[in-house]
Amino acid sequence: MHVLSAADTLAVWAIGRRQHSPERALTILAAAWPESRREELATLSIGERDARLLAMRAQVFGTQLTSRAACPHCAQEIELSLNASEILALPKPDARELAVVVGEFDVRFRLPNSLDVAEAAAASDVNAVRRALLARCILDAEKSDEKISVEQLPDAVIEAIAARMSEADPHADVKFEITCPNCGHCWSTLFDIVSFFWNELESRAIRLLHEVHTLASAYGWREADILALSPLHRQCYLEMVGA
Repeated sequence: MHVLSAADTLAVWAIGRRQHSPERALTILAAAWPESRREELATLSIGERDARLLAMRAQVFGTQLTSRAACPHCAQEIELSLNASEILALPKPDARELAVVVGEFDVRFRLPNSLDVAEAAAASDVNAVRRALLARCILDAEKSDEKISVEQLPDAVIEAIAARMSEADPHADVKFEITCPNCGHCWSTLFDIVSFFWNELESRAIRLLHEVHTLASAYGWREADILALSPLHRQCYLEMVGA
């Protein structure tokens, strides 16, 4: 894994700010795995993709993850804290062909990847997105040994497939379990490493641009030379010019 430099951060931000989440995730990954083609990264399961992003995030910003959420019952704001090492310790995805049998239904399928998510995201609602995603991932579906389409699968089978996918690719389904200290309401919320990491990278990129502007204005240095400085050296120069 390549260490994300200041220049890398600005390059990723410049490209990613025009992209949707699945493409943005691949842009971030490509900066850390330049030896891998984007097409290869796109075929990683969502859990493997997210585990790599989390490892990148830990390398750039540290292992502690802090976020905020509002209680859906009383609107109390709550600070959430989690350590990346706890998530990274989860089992690696099961890359084998998967299967579920529910009554007379027998379905074989694979784990979804970024290409599947990007394609399914165009669907009209949550249920349509799920069906579109499954349509791409299901390899074979039978009812009483006869071939059937995804549209013919009942909800119980769809739920069984989703549960098996979650079990086989645990990094794709990381949740915060939350109890409100104000009213005691309990709920869970999905941890989205793509948006979490992107927001941090965007903040870092904007901060770097301010630093470049300040030091270029004070010393006349080129952007590339300023970004090549270590964070400590940049900070020392910023303090010397009163920034």
